[in-house]
Amino acid sequence: MLLSKMAAEGGGKEMNEIKTQFTTREGLYKLLSHSEYSRPNRVPFNSQGSNPVRVSFVNVNDQSGNGDRLCFNVGRELYFYIYKGVRKAADLSKPIDKRIYKGTQPTCHDFNHLTATAESVSLLVGFSAGQVQLIDPIKKETSKLFNEERLIDKSRVTCVKWVPGSESLFLVAHSSGNMYLYNVEHTCGTTAPHYQLLKQGEGFAVHTCKSKSTRNPLLKWTVGEGALNEFAFSPDGKFLACVSQDGFLRVFNFDSVELHGTMKSYFGGLLCVCWSPDGKYIVIGGEDDLVTVWSFVDCRVIARGHGHKSWVSVVAFDPYTTSVEESDPMEFSGSDEDFQDLLHFGRDRANSTQSRLSKRNSTDSRPVSVTYRFGSVGQDTQLCLWDLTEDILFPHQPLSRARTHTNVMNATSPPAGSGGTNSGSNGNSITTPGNSVPPPLPRSNSLPHSAVSNAGSKSSVMDGAIAAGVSKFATLSLHDRKERHHEKDHKRNHSMGHISSKSSDKLNLVTKTKTDPAKTLGTPLCPRMEDVPLLEPLICKKIAHERLTVLIFLEDCIVTACQEGFICTWARPGKVIMAFSSLEHGTVK
Repeated sequence: MLLSKMAAEGGGKEMNEIKTQFTTREGLYKLLSHSEYSRPNRVPFNSQGSNPVRVSFVNVNDQSGNGDRLCFNVGRELYFYIYKGVRKAADLSKPIDKRIYKGTQPTCHDFNHLTATAESVSLLVGFSAGQVQLIDPIKKETSKLFNEERLIDKSRVTCVKWVPGSESLFLVAHSSGNMYLYNVEHTCGTTAPHYQLLKQGEGFAVHTCKSKSTRNPLLKWTVGEGALNEFAFSPDGKFLACVSQDGFLRVFNFDSVELHGTMKSYFGGLLCVCWSPDGKYIVIGGEDDLVTVWSFVDCRVIARGHGHKSWVSVVAFDPYTTSVEESDPMEFSGSDEDFQDLLHFGRDRANSTQSRLSKRNSTDSRPVSVTYRFGSVGQDTQLCLWDLTEDILFPHQPLSRARTHTNVMNATSPPAGSGGTNSGSNGNSITTPGNSVPPPLPRSNSLPHSAVSNAGSKSSVMDGAIAAGVSKFATLSLHDRKERHHEKDHKRNHSMGHISSKSSDKLNLVTKTKTDPAKTLGTPLCPRMEDVPLLEPLICKKIAHERLTVLIFLEDCIVTACQEGFICTWARPGKVIMAFSSLEHGTVK
């Protein structure tokens, strides 16, 4: 009915046709209508004025083999379901948990994968009025409410994530441009917090909370100007990439609070960010309708992609189709299987994967090349898939030289359990994707390349660290090498009641002067279009009537969602046949 209405309003048939399948070099991807999740009555949601629909996944290691769970928000509603993917039809009549909120709307959420079990999960939910709630949708319990009186920040929560490897620390970004580090074990206090400056640099400031007893927030970040739209931790949890409405990507070393590098959008704000599986590249999207590829090691833009006709809302790498190939293009190396271990449910096996790739690259004399696959969705309702190949990554280098850089799992990371970190002579190299899980050990201090020391007691050190100034933050990273939170702290022009300091206000004046678009265009910070390679999408398909807000790559499917509140499953090549066969015979494989 909606399609005919749009056609009647002047849209052409081709323009309004929704694709249900598409083909890439791997084969056919197909939309599974029986695996569509939505509100139980499946009535399209009037999305006008509502916050974006988001989807979060967790695996609870259910012995039945069906351990995937998903959470999604639509308007004022929040749902928690068993996710059956390509294996079985969705049963919308049986949500595990359903909540309807009054006076505020859920805006984002994140599961703690470290503590998830079949009996209990910890889910953080951010809200449009600034609060953050900790709930357990399996036990149907509400544990705690943070910023309940909105004394910390009154603006909308834009992004919330658990610090990688931590059971208690989480990071929250707001449209005020501030970002806060919380500990679930501490209270928020009954008065507005007071802050003291811990550290500041070009375009950012970090403050600790002044209090006689430890309270939330532990830290407050202020970064750039305008809203902080999204942040993402690097695969190894050591770095934090933030994108904000001022059009800047800022990448921080989270432990030392050092700015690693920056990039400016072609124009407009940046809305989304993601890391490659090895942590070597960051892809950003936003209001310039482009996807931009930024090199973490070189701190520069290496390519832009143009395929969207409106703002890009989500970017994501696909670790399952990232591949390593030998010099003979007809000989497939089989390394796609190696990358299966990298999806967000299987990161604990990444070390052995990296090891295999490292060994092959160091002993095999044949040239090796890499192809990264990433995707993007936007307000133009289109899904784009992109390939980032060696001719883009190393345009001027002979293959023998490039070969040393093409290991998607980082051939230079230390063996698992060695406790080492990589620092190149230029101070820019880091432990990358393959190192995303090695037992994180605490650093001895907060300097960017401090030596690694053995972990002592973790949680007891943290609280003392927060109250004491610079040394506290050093201890904060010590507190739990695992507990690391990366969040975006940028955006001031939309500030609504945040607590500010004179030092950070001055800092923003400096930032304003330095970020004049006329002065950055044509510089390494923001190269002109003709100065960097332009990527073309492998596929660019209209897959929804409403703007797209979710793109997640899983092992056997791709998950997308639109602002109407429909969460769709796209079976990967070869998976759809199994799914249909299972349904026809009434079995689940």
